[in-house]
Amino acid sequence: MTNGSQSWASTPAVRASMRANRSRDTKPELLLRRALHAKGYRYRVACRPLPELRRTADLVFTRAKVAVFVDGCFWHGCPTHHRLAKRNREYWEQKVQKNRQRDSEVDAKLAEAGWLALRIWEHEDAASASSRVAEAVNARRGLPSPTSRRS
Repeated sequence: MTNGSQSWASTPAVRASMRANRSRDTKPELLLRRALHAKGYRYRVACRPLPELRRTADLVFTRAKVAVFVDGCFWHGCPTHHRLAKRNREYWEQKVQKNRQRDSEVDAKLAEAGWLALRIWEHEDAASASSRVAEAVNARRGLPSPTSRRS
């Protein structure tokens, strides 16, 4: 980096790899979208649930007021799969902690506005995650369980 400060990346290869990570249309997100679409659910993709909230949800069910976030295990500190970085450990610990704090704040702001925020880990099975989302959307719409509904 410039001005003599050290980069967050320990090597140019790490920097290139991290910068190549997608912010949308990731494999776990696409699998979840495909599973929900197959069940007949329609949603908005990469949308702000609240215009004044500078956060984009991966899937948004506007009428049901459900915002779905597919969180990466590394970036959001998955309790099962997150491993601390070997290099720049302090930087990455702070980064992940800030991400978790921001996630909690976003969830609270959405709840205050009458929305339900659902967090799906990238490692979760798409079929079970889609069932969890479908149940939440149906409950918010006042509909029966998705196991008895195919629309």
